[in-house]
Amino acid sequence: MIRFGHLDIDFDDRVLTPRTWTVRQSTWAVKLSAELPDGPILELCSGAGQIGLLAAALTGRSLVCVDADPVACAFTRANAERAGLAHLVEVRQGSMEEALDPDENFWLVIADPPWVPTAQVERYPEDPRTAIDGGADGMLVAARCLATTDLHLSPGGAAILQLGTSGQADRLPKLVEGSDLTIEEVRDSPGEGVLVHLALAPGPEPGMSAATEGYWTI
Repeated sequence: MIRFGHLDIDFDDRVLTPRTWTVRQSTWAVKLSAELPDGPILELCSGAGQIGLLAAALTGRSLVCVDADPVACAFTRANAERAGLAHLVEVRQGSMEEALDPDENFWLVIADPPWVPTAQVERYPEDPRTAIDGGADGMLVAARCLATTDLHLSPGGAAILQLGTSGQADRLPKLVEGSDLTIEEVRDSPGEGVLVHLALAPGPEPGMSAATEGYWTI
């Protein structure tokens, strides 16, 4: 078990070890939420749930957590119960493309995808490979998170994506080109990852985007 903000988060070696410095993602989400209408938070690649749970605890918003790993989902449910947040939290096991209804929209999205390049995963033997392997350049799952965010973020809403390096963040303008997402701010903390604030510009047809038309190549 680890202390994450004011929450106690349980996990084991079957899931990603929570990094306490990712509290920064939760607190930034809390700050952005103050300017957004009421509504649930969507957390993609939620793992043991710590980032989204802390944001939910600090805002009082409900939370939808999505993760493909059944063990991670079980830990999220247990951690929500321990924190007294079970009434606010819905956990959905499955791919992010399948876990959300086409017409679901959220004002706030949090995503902490695997971002370690495949050739470097052996540097983190304590973590399951599937929880950290982000493909050849570390951006494979991040690109899927961007596509999902483009489809499900409400116009005028905010998203915070976590990446590993400034070099990965430098690739984002190309990845969001042609979508309705805009990059608002990048915060790089060497040794503690990169956080990117994205927003969705209002479009003529909410829910329709370049992702729907096949722009995103995963």
